[in-house]
Amino acid sequence: MQLENLIRQFQQKDKAAFATLYHMYADNICGVINVILKDPERSQELCHDVFIKIWEKSDQYDTSKGRFFTWILNIARNTAIDELRSKSHKNQKKNLSVESLVGIYENSEDLNGKIDTIGLQSLLKGLKDKCILLIDLLYFKGFTQKEVAKELKTPIGTIKTRLRSCISEIRKNMA
Repeated sequence: MQLENLIRQFQQKDKAAFATLYHMYADNICGVINVILKDPERSQELCHDVFIKIWEKSDQYDTSKGRFFTWILNIARNTAIDELRSKSHKNQKKNLSVESLVGIYENSEDLNGKIDTIGLQSLLKGLKDKCILLIDLLYFKGFTQKEVAKELKTPIGTIKTRLRSCISEIRKNMA
């Protein structure tokens, strides 16, 4: 079944489509949440919460704004960061670096199929060091742009400009 049709059925509250999408993406979403939280059990719980959120907000997904997986991934990331902040964890001590994440994926035979599914390895490998650092701080460690500016002792405008450039670079890698 084509993904677009499956997503349309999901948006029409088709439970079978929801189950199919859950089985397609749950492992990846739980993995991303666990990278942020480093707590497999809580990550599993939050993964379920994310899928409940996307079920309830399915009408908000717009194909013209990006891929379905990216939409779910952003919801999962934000949910994990909210959880991390709610428990007052220090971001610097509770997250893996981007390089560690890519290393885990490269060294795990079980995850080889998942790399192709989410394309993380190819997206990160082509980025400049500045981009990897920004992506690491903003998306994996949950820093705000203001916190990144303070951490790197760089004006927030520069951080925002670099981030836009990095996102453009990632989009080129996706093509």
